[in-house]
Amino acid sequence: MDTVYIRGLRARTIVGIFEWERRLAQEIVFDIEMSTDIRPAARSDAIEDALDYKSVAKAVVAHVEASDYQLVERLAESICELIVREFGVTSVGLTLNKKGALTDAADVGVRIQRRQDDYAEV
Repeated sequence: MDTVYIRGLRARTIVGIFEWERRLAQEIVFDIEMSTDIRPAARSDAIEDALDYKSVAKAVVAHVEASDYQLVERLAESICELIVREFGVTSVGLTLNKKGALTDAADVGVRIQRRQDDYAEV
């Protein structure tokens, strides 16, 4: 399987459990890796056959900016579900960085991996 990736995607949102975290939007940084078969796009050289990473990025940023979760775990899960359902990727890996969450750390966040089967209708 092939990988299409986006590194360092930024969006601002309200996320956190503390009152001070819920007052102002914070910058969240994402790295996204999406498994997909790029052969159809490689053969046709047409965007219609490709995983359009610009569309993925726009959808993720819009989703994040409209969200209001308490936990980064929930935000990360919702992003993976969005990508799998709307863009039909086989799997998605997401690293979510909430920079500045700890004063003594350069970075804090979560890294998750999800597959289509994780969101299958039961």
